[in-house]
Amino acid sequence: MKQAIQGLAGYNRTIIGCFVGFIVQAIVNNFAPLLFLTFQSSYGIPLSQITVLVTVNFGVQLLVDAAAISFVDRIGYRTSMILAHVMAAAGLVALTILPDAVGDPFIGFLLAVIIYAIGGGLLEVLVSPVMESCPTPNKEKAMSLLHSFYCWGYVAVVAVSTLFFSLVGIGNWKILALIWAVIPVANAIVFVRAPIAPLIDDSQQPMAPRVLFKQRFFWILVVMMVCAGASEQSVSQWASTFAETGLGVSKSVGDLAGPMSFAIMMGLARAFYGRFGHRIDLSRFMTVSAALCVGAYLLIVFVPVPAIGLLGCALTGCAVGIMWPGTFSQAAAAIKGGGTAMFALLALAGDLGCSAGPTLVGLVSSQFGDNLKTGVLAAIVFPLVLLMALRFAKPHRGISKSGACLGL
Repeated sequence: MKQAIQGLAGYNRTIIGCFVGFIVQAIVNNFAPLLFLTFQSSYGIPLSQITVLVTVNFGVQLLVDAAAISFVDRIGYRTSMILAHVMAAAGLVALTILPDAVGDPFIGFLLAVIIYAIGGGLLEVLVSPVMESCPTPNKEKAMSLLHSFYCWGYVAVVAVSTLFFSLVGIGNWKILALIWAVIPVANAIVFVRAPIAPLIDDSQQPMAPRVLFKQRFFWILVVMMVCAGASEQSVSQWASTFAETGLGVSKSVGDLAGPMSFAIMMGLARAFYGRFGHRIDLSRFMTVSAALCVGAYLLIVFVPVPAIGLLGCALTGCAVGIMWPGTFSQAAAAIKGGGTAMFALLALAGDLGCSAGPTLVGLVSSQFGDNLKTGVLAAIVFPLVLLMALRFAKPHRGISKSGACLGL
């Protein structure tokens, strides 16, 4: 970590802006889920419609990932970065206005989610390549530090929100949403003047999507990204609601013991690999993590003791920590010159998983009397498929020790 920080000279503003960019994405993805039960009780929105909010958030991010291939290089990374932060802030502000301003509160929430999801999708495509382009030494250390900021941002969202709700009351959640909106506004200002280096030097030709599509290993990476996103968000998006309803704990305990423990363990897993990754075979580490994820899901589903169920949520965070960054690491090491197309397409696959996982949990739960444990059991398919995909990726294990951690 010390070596990574020493390399910030000259690009301090850019790299710190990237760190905050992942915090903004953590806010976009994880603030509203803390309020799902509040939306349900205050606005009469059923679980099935709340599931749609989760689906639309990641679905819009998926569409933005796909669209970014055609416009990011054209309008430039600086303009795209500023746009991403402005949309994230606008969506958070809209969350406080639109549900009461339109006839149907669900439509208001839906519109707000669409707005901030555009910002979140752009950030997902942009932050990693902007960080990668910075001409600093020890990129692997710097990138590992960067991508742990999503986790620490997640922790901050849960901790600050829980403290705010305890002191001020959850009925004042709109005030907190406006406070969170200040962060993307401030970071947009940072990127107005932050230096941004070219992603690919003049000696390289950016790889077109059609070239990527012809590579078998790229499609293995796509499957891995879908399963990584789904394995993470299947529990993450429902952790607070699950802790409150399925385990019978209070709102404060549910937020702290569910999402917060999940995020801390996910961040520690990434920090661990960032520190010791040069000594560990990434493919093997990911295989063990996927197996641990299966075990954690089973704990959540089949052990009736609330404390063990909460432990399962935390273990899931630890297990999924390496999945997304590990897949990006293998891609960055194996596919040179992938550029914006590769980052965007893999982010698209990850968002597809992020949408599919919690959507499957919500839909299956609704069919079984809003039993979230049944939904989590259905989602166990994702870490199982990831285990199989990792076996097909075995020929590329040799690249894994030098790959940089590039995922969320």
